[in-house]
Amino acid sequence: MENIIELRNLSTEFKVGKNIIRIVKNVSLDVKKGQILSIVGESGSGKSVTVNSMVNLLPKNGKIASGTSMFKSESLKDIDILAQKPYGKTMRKIRGNEIGMIFQDPMQSLNPVYTVGYQIMENIREHRDISKSEARSIGIEMIKKLGIPEAESRFDNYPHQFSGGMKQRAMIAIAMVNNPDLLIADEPTTALDVTIQAQIMDLMKDMRDKEGKSVILITHNMGLVAEVADQVAVMYMGRIVEYGEVADIFTNPSHPYTKALLKSVPIPGMDKNKKLATIPGETPDPASYVKGCEFASRCQYAKEECKNRDIPLYRIEGNHVARCILHEGSKEIVDEN
Repeated sequence: MENIIELRNLSTEFKVGKNIIRIVKNVSLDVKKGQILSIVGESGSGKSVTVNSMVNLLPKNGKIASGTSMFKSESLKDIDILAQKPYGKTMRKIRGNEIGMIFQDPMQSLNPVYTVGYQIMENIREHRDISKSEARSIGIEMIKKLGIPEAESRFDNYPHQFSGGMKQRAMIAIAMVNNPDLLIADEPTTALDVTIQAQIMDLMKDMRDKEGKSVILITHNMGLVAEVADQVAVMYMGRIVEYGEVADIFTNPSHPYTKALLKSVPIPGMDKNKKLATIPGETPDPASYVKGCEFASRCQYAKEECKNRDIPLYRIEGNHVARCILHEGSKEIVDEN
């Protein structure tokens, strides 16, 4: 299946005071056309930084240390996003149009001095040569799809007049209104009740199934991943520790971290007195250099050599890979880290 984005050997650094901290470490990923890729992992594992780096959207203290991000643009053909000026003409043409982004914090993403409708229309008219009235109609129809009541009047409200969940849906409207080829959704259902969550997920599945669009979904919700994802990438401390088809990850988890994540998920009907499994220890400070496997200090299977050498990815089967020394000798090495 053809890819829409091919990310290769991405490393991202941040300058914090006098220190340089590497947050994303040699990440390679393929995002397939017409598929949903879910990136999962604990807070601070590098999920959001990875996708923001992928589209060249970093704060001033962030820097792409290495890597390429080849985007199969419909209008521009193959283009390395990381070779473009972050806010140049090419990226302005791609972002908001061919790539839509739902940011993690809607409270900070909407401009408080403009109406919600103005901000939706602004994205429409930036990329389409249409009138204000046409843009307004498209925008109102979009927020209706997202379940915002009284859409016509709400369209002219300011962000402070929206609840947290409605602000989230407004951000989703801005991201989806131009029917992008790739939608990047960073925790899109945070602050939404289960009914609205289902509506948002149905819209994303329709984008994939009916329109052949691609989605990158960042989430902590493993139930959501099992329901909608085609592929899953598990991240820990800035690395991909396991990647595969959703069935591979849930039926044959092959990295101790993935196994621990799945054991910590509640199962419907389970004994309410039974305690969920927890992952011992704490995530290391990203500012601290960790030699060897970053998960070794929390892993029940860790050997001394796990802490003393870099661990490559091993092919479990097909496209299913895991970065764990337990597979050494029995599985093919996919990369040398």
